[in-house]
Amino acid sequence: MWWIVGFVVLLIKVAVVLGVLFGFAAGMVLVERKLLGRLQIRYGPNRVGPFGLLQPVADGLKLLLKEDIVPKGADRIIFFFAPAVVALVPLLIAAVVPFSSDLKIGETRIPVLIADLNVGLLFFLAVASLSVYGVALGGWASNSKYSMLGSVRGAAQLISYELSLGLSLVPVVMLAGSFSLVDIVNAQAEYPFILVQPVSFLIFFISSMAESNRLPFDLPEAENELIGGFHTEYSGMRFALYFLGEYISMVVLGALVAVFFLGGWRGPVLPPLAWFLIKTMITPVFFIWTRATLPRVRYDQLMQLGWKILLPLCLVNIIATGGIALLVRS
Repeated sequence: MWWIVGFVVLLIKVAVVLGVLFGFAAGMVLVERKLLGRLQIRYGPNRVGPFGLLQPVADGLKLLLKEDIVPKGADRIIFFFAPAVVALVPLLIAAVVPFSSDLKIGETRIPVLIADLNVGLLFFLAVASLSVYGVALGGWASNSKYSMLGSVRGAAQLISYELSLGLSLVPVVMLAGSFSLVDIVNAQAEYPFILVQPVSFLIFFISSMAESNRLPFDLPEAENELIGGFHTEYSGMRFALYFLGEYISMVVLGALVAVFFLGGWRGPVLPPLAWFLIKTMITPVFFIWTRATLPRVRYDQLMQLGWKILLPLCLVNIIATGGIALLVRS
């Protein structure tokens, strides 16, 4: 009978995490439009509901009611399912993210995450690499030159920056001695890893921005060059899935930054979950601020940054971390 209780608890966790992520994604749309308005000295959404707070609901209804168009000559099956890959990837990654310390109910301790894998970091890297298929196949299946160019750009960009993203976490594993995200947070009981690994944090942050196709790295969907890039031909709810995947990805990447470098849920006075939410929101807000501040880089600059600067810097940082760790232990 205990397995039934465990299964029910798992279903409740999944429902809560999905509800929170969808809510945050809708909220981030409003936050981005409001912040961009302030940063660009103009009004953001302020018509739908008090202070424009119902704007995400109006946007969702608009996308739901728009006609779903399939281009002539498109590969219909791949065209239909490619957006789902982009939306599914951050949801799968969220399954291994620890949001707080264990919840105590009497003598029972309930972990506040869906799955505590001992290879959680490897799971994150493996699943994150699947997002390239949603971008590449969506653009290819659209039977459009603009979409195809955007998908080729996106595939090259995602594959290039995955290397820096993964290698930037090697020093974190060396310090924590584990691939489990819970163990990584627990290893930061005395100090967050950002204090001893600022280089890894900077590389991970930049690579995350490139992986999520945010300005100044939004080359796969550059509107002044490719109209909308890989999702040019999408409309209605299929476009909404690409949109949803981008904003959920921002929130999940913020959670991973908090786990790997900011001590996760650890902090004084406030409850653990409150600390985790505050740390998580730093990354999406910075992404929005960057969008309003920096111009789009050229494609050759994008590749040069990834292959000639970040990748060698990752390798040097790994060697330096290993050398310092050996000196300290000896």
